[in-house]
Amino acid sequence: MRWTETLRIALEAVRTHRLRSLLTVLGVFIGIASVTLTVGLGQGAQQEVEAQINSLGSNLLIVSPGSSTTSGIRGGRGTATTLTMADAQALADPAVAPDIGKVAPVSTGSEVVTYGATTWTTSVISTTPDWVTVRARTLSQGRFFTSGELDSAAHVMVLGATTAEELVSGPSAIGSTVSVNGTSFTVIGVLESSGSSGTTDEDDQAIIPYTTGQQTLGASSPGTVSSIYLEAASSDRLSAAYQQAYTALMTRHDVTATTADFSISSQQSLVETATATDRTLTILLGGIAGISLLVGGIGVMNIMLVSVTERIREIGLRKALGATPRVIRSQFLMEATTLSLAGGVLGLGLGYVGSLVLPGLIDQPVMLSVPASLGALVVSLAIGLIAGVYPATRAARLAPIDALRSE
Repeated sequence: MRWTETLRIALEAVRTHRLRSLLTVLGVFIGIASVTLTVGLGQGAQQEVEAQINSLGSNLLIVSPGSSTTSGIRGGRGTATTLTMADAQALADPAVAPDIGKVAPVSTGSEVVTYGATTWTTSVISTTPDWVTVRARTLSQGRFFTSGELDSAAHVMVLGATTAEELVSGPSAIGSTVSVNGTSFTVIGVLESSGSSGTTDEDDQAIIPYTTGQQTLGASSPGTVSSIYLEAASSDRLSAAYQQAYTALMTRHDVTATTADFSISSQQSLVETATATDRTLTILLGGIAGISLLVGGIGVMNIMLVSVTERIREIGLRKALGATPRVIRSQFLMEATTLSLAGGVLGLGLGYVGSLVLPGLIDQPVMLSVPASLGALVVSLAIGLIAGVYPATRAARLAPIDALRSE
C-alpha cells in the first residue's frame, strides 16, 4: 500500500472521531504553545538585559574604588577615595595602556538643582568631554561641553531627559540658567533618554566639567574621582585593556592582588551575571511547560490504544484480506503522527500570536526564533511517533482469526 493511501485512511479515522481527535490535539497544542512562549519570554528577557547593559557604553570597563574603614567599621565596595584624576590620566596614556581608547573619570554627588522657584534633587556628575562617547550617549538638544570649557572650568551643564523635564518647563531647556549650591550654570544640552540601569534612572542626572565641580561643589578630597569609565579601542581588545588597566593601577597604588584598593568590572561579566539568572529561570519554566508536553504524549498514546481496542474487527478483516503487519503498523503510526503534528502547528500559531500580544500586556519582549519553532515541530512529530509505537505494534500483532472473533 502506498503512503498516500495510508495517509488517506489515517485522516479518515481522525475525521470519523472528531471530538476524540480534538481533545488529543489539544493536549499537544497546549504543551507546544507553553514551551514556545516560555522559551520566547526567556530569550526576550536575556536580550533586554544585554541591551540595557550595552547601553551603558561601548566596550566598557568600570574601575571602582575599594572599601573604606571608619572607626573600625568597613564600608561597602566603592566607599573609599582611592581613585584619582592622576590615575585616569595615566590610563589615558597610550604608552601605559595602548588598548584603551578613551577614559572618562567621574565624580558623583547628590545635589539640589534650582531653576527659578523649582527645585529638583538629582545626581550631579563631574567629568570630562569623553564621557558622552564612553557612555555611548547622544543628545536630543544642544551639545556637550568641550575640552576648552573643561580647562577653563566653565559653568555649563548638560541635563538628563528626566531632570530637564522635571526642572525646566517649556519646549527647550537650552540657554536656561540653573543653580547648584548658589552657583549658576547655563544649560547647553539635554541627553537623549536611555532608560534605567537596574535601580538607577540614567536620565535623572546633570553633567558638568570636572574642574568646575571641584571648584563649586566643595569636594571633600580634591583630585579624587568616584569611578573611572574606560572604553577599549575595540571589542576584541577588551580583555587586553582590562589587563593593562589592572596592571597600571596595581603599580600606581603599590598594592597586590590581595590588598587591591580598586576593582574593575567589564560588560561581559555584567551580561553573564545578569543573563545566568534569566537562563536558569527559562530552563525551569521550560521544564514545567515540558511536563504538559509529556501529558499530551500520554494522551496521544491513550487515544491510540482506545482506537486499537475499538477497531479490532476492522484490523482482523484487513489482515484477512491481505494487509501485512507493516501496513497496519504504518496506519496507526500515521494517525498518531497526524494528531501530534496538528497540535504542534496550532501550538506554534498560538505562540506567534502570543509573541505579538503579550509584550503590550506585560511590558516584556517575547523573542521567537526559527530554530526553536522548527524544534517544536520536530518535538511534536516525535511525540506522535513515540506515543504511537506501542499501540501500532499491538495492532500489527493481532492474529486475524482472534480479531474477527472479537466482539
